[in-house]
Amino acid sequence: MIWQVVYSIPEGEVMSYGQIAKLCGYPGYARYVGTVLKQLPEDSQLPWHRVINAQGRLSFPQDSSSFDRQKTLLEAEGWCLDGNKVRRARGASEAV
Repeated sequence: MIWQVVYSIPEGEVMSYGQIAKLCGYPGYARYVGTVLKQLPEDSQLPWHRVINAQGRLSFPQDSSSFDRQKTLLEAEGWCLDGNKVRRARGASEAV
């Protein structure tokens, strides 16, 4: 079910781990969602990059390749990062 919810996140949108857990019927299991996503195959087409933490931040360490990859993918969809805080790029209609 987690994969289906993540797959349904539209391009240009993000959801938190907790929101996904709640939609799957697992309120309070945000870390479980993270664990499931961490186990995705390297070549997965699931838009895992659209999942952020409850504070609107990326969960990867800023000096990691995973952080850089998620940042690049989000920027391509109209997001920008202030440190590791995800925000809509200037001119976009709403903020996280």
